[in-house]
Amino acid sequence: MRGRSLTNRVLSRLDKAFGFDVAHAHCDIPCGIYDPHMAQLAAHTVIRMDMLIADLAKSNAMDAESRNKMIRYTVVKEQHAEICKSEIRVLWGDYFKPEHVQAHPELHGLVWDTLKLASKARQSANIVDGEALLANVEKIAEIFWKTKNVQTKRVKAFYPTEREIVYPVV
Repeated sequence: MRGRSLTNRVLSRLDKAFGFDVAHAHCDIPCGIYDPHMAQLAAHTVIRMDMLIADLAKSNAMDAESRNKMIRYTVVKEQHAEICKSEIRVLWGDYFKPEHVQAHPELHGLVWDTLKLASKARQSANIVDGEALLANVEKIAEIFWKTKNVQTKRVKAFYPTEREIVYPVV
């Protein structure tokens, strides 16, 4: 016991005397607030920026205002691809537990592929990359809600992307 704090020694003795159950948390601060919605919004934003970039490219405009728009669209697309990656990493690292992966063996590969797709969508201006990202994020959203025994539905989003979004049925 030498070198351990007094608090640690007292708690260890109490644990030995009373045999407390071990508590397990799946994150640093077990807040219980997780939701794949932000990842979906970010993926929709990537698609929308790709749409705007494509429209601007078709116009062949080279004036300063058009170049400024292209730069802003690209920056926002890259930021939201990174937001999507961050949101998926939080779900992967803090929410999903070994039993979730056991119940959904495709989850590990799906998360890996989604992170790679977010990088690809960030690097490109190809709407197909954004659509692939959204498709994977939607699959992760469905798995997320399944782990909570909540049914989901896919509905056409109210965004200019006109793609689907996964919502929990509550």
